[in-house]
Amino acid sequence: MGKVAIVGAGFIGRGWAISFARAGHAVALWDADAAAPGKALSYIEGLLPDLAAQDLLNGNSAADVLARMRGVAGLEEALAGAEYVQENTPEKVEIKRAVFARLDAAAAPGTILASSTSALLPSSFTESLAGRARCIVVHPLNPPYLIPAAEVVPAPWTDADVIERTASFLRDAGHAPIVMKRELDGFVMNRLQGALLEEAFRLVASGHASVEDIDIGIREGLALRWSFMGPFETIDLNAPAGVRDYVERYGALYKHLHSTAQGRADWSGAVLDTIEAERRKRLPTAKLQDRQAWRDRHLMALAAHKRRAAKDIPQ
Repeated sequence: MGKVAIVGAGFIGRGWAISFARAGHAVALWDADAAAPGKALSYIEGLLPDLAAQDLLNGNSAADVLARMRGVAGLEEALAGAEYVQENTPEKVEIKRAVFARLDAAAAPGTILASSTSALLPSSFTESLAGRARCIVVHPLNPPYLIPAAEVVPAPWTDADVIERTASFLRDAGHAPIVMKRELDGFVMNRLQGALLEEAFRLVASGHASVEDIDIGIREGLALRWSFMGPFETIDLNAPAGVRDYVERYGALYKHLHSTAQGRADWSGAVLDTIEAERRKRLPTAKLQDRQAWRDRHLMALAAHKRRAAKDIPQ
């Protein structure tokens, strides 16, 4: 397997490192903070046994996966021989432009340069590069070693072959790429998540439901189906004759609901006080990290279950 360079070894970078090393790649981690790669490797070393226990290391041992990763002191050393680069620096366009200028100057001509940005369009920081055709966004859902989906977002000048190579590379590493036809603010996932959050904030702000009742609606309702099928498949299976039948039955209902959901909730206003108070009552700030660890353990168990269940999907 080829070499991957992780540029930015923080929260997202270390997650990508696990994913790519598990897939058999040699992974070099570099960060402007010289201490960050070592901290990332220490974190990863502590996490790998849990992944191994859930059989989420593709049959590798924790020691074997860890051995494929190393921290490096220089960016050029990280890039040397890399076939793919995953950049994970802060969400500031000035930083992205500077980093990608260095990547484009130092990486081999055929190397794919991918950014993990969740908010910046690839065109905003790659336009002036000589090698802009090999630049692309690959935005993960966190953590990428547990959530396979990753958004592949081309700039207007990204080469079609780079888009296909990137998607193929991700699939080979166990990911499920969402390949956008062109860039758009928010990509796919944030736009879908944002639509749901907007309605959730509105329902709390208008006094129609509590924070916990909305969480129950997703956790104990919609998400049970969404954990193994998407919204289009959901409605295709929710009417006797499929998706067109569903729209004929319920389209008017959703048209009416849309007309009542035009006003924005002020996320920074009084509704935020309500939501925060309800959440802190259920989960004190001091217990957030414990709950995050609980979430990740459950994601591991769900990922392991989905891998087993995938073998039973009817063709």
